[in-house]
Amino acid sequence: MDIFLDLLDRRVFLGLLDRVARRSQWDLHAWCLMTNHFHLVVENRLPNLSPGMHRLNGVYAQVFNERYERTGHLFGKRFGAKPIEDDEQLFNTVEYVFDNPVRAGLCASRQDWPWLGGTFWRVAGG
Repeated sequence: MDIFLDLLDRRVFLGLLDRVARRSQWDLHAWCLMTNHFHLVVENRLPNLSPGMHRLNGVYAQVFNERYERTGHLFGKRFGAKPIEDDEQLFNTVEYVFDNPVRAGLCASRQDWPWLGGTFWRVAGG
């Protein structure tokens, strides 16, 4: 199911992501909004990834459901997370996130996809 139907949905999500990241003291290294999912590369110094993701997904789902007069779950399952062990893995993960819309055939180049960002985006070509 698509979780972003228009520009407003994406802006609402990014505003909420910014608030959750600040509140949770996350460093948001990379993010990519697709149509039916999103990717985040988050560095968190506190053991608060699950509560932060619960807030992000929960509040966004409430706003989305209210806006589109729907009920029920927006996200199919719990978020997935993998620890990043070293700089090489961090680089490869950020590259994967930024190239996701290209691999999905949504654009020819990552620079063409407007829904990428994070602290590494400036370094990676955005």
